[in-house]
Amino acid sequence: MKLFKIFTVGALLIGAATSSYAQEESSYSDSMDISFGVKGGVNFATLNGGDIDGSPDSRTNFHAGVFAEFPMTNMFSIQAEALYSGQGAELDFRGTDGDRAEFQLDYINVPVLAKFYLAPGLSIEAGPQFSFLLNDEIDFNPNSDGGDSPSPIRDNLKTFEFGVAGGLSFELPVGIFATARYNQGITDIADDFNVQNSVFQLGVGYKF
Repeated sequence: MKLFKIFTVGALLIGAATSSYAQEESSYSDSMDISFGVKGGVNFATLNGGDIDGSPDSRTNFHAGVFAEFPMTNMFSIQAEALYSGQGAELDFRGTDGDRAEFQLDYINVPVLAKFYLAPGLSIEAGPQFSFLLNDEIDFNPNSDGGDSPSPIRDNLKTFEFGVAGGLSFELPVGIFATARYNQGITDIADDFNVQNSVFQLGVGYKF
C-alpha cells in the first residue's frame, strides 16, 4: 500500500509537470504566430529642410491601415504596415482668398520596423519607411470646402520618398493597443527642393 501511494504521488507530479510544460509550449507557440491587425490615428505633419523659410505650422490629418507582425523570438519581431497618411504643412504665405495656404501631401506609407519588447505589452520600434505619393494639393482656405487647387510644384514632386520611423506601443492582453511614432523623411519631396516630410503620429489599433 505504501509503495502504491508513492507511485500515485509520483504519477501525479509527473502529470502536473507534463501539463505545465505543455501549457508553456502552447503559450510560446501562440506568441510566435504571425498576427495581423488594423490601426489608425491622428497626424501632426510639417515640412523641414534647408529650403523651408521659417517654421511652417503643422497640418492635422489622419492615418489608417493594416499591419502584420512576424515574431522572431519572444522579445523581437518584424512589423510591416501599409497606411494611408495625410501629410504636408500650413505654409507662411497667404493665398488670394485670404486664409493661410495648406500644402496637402497624401501618401501610402510602408514602414518595416524592428520591434523590441521591453516588458509584457510594451515595445519600441524603429526602421525604414517607404512612401508613395497619392495626391498633392494646395488649399488657400483650409477651413472650408472648395479652396483646393493643384500644387504649384506638382511637376517637381517625387512620387517616392524614403524615410525612417520610430516609436513605442503599449498593448493590452485583449489585443487593443496605443502607439506614438515619429516619421522623418530622408529624401526630398521634390526635385531641386531641400524639403522633407516630418510627422508625429498618435494612434490606436487592434491585433487579431
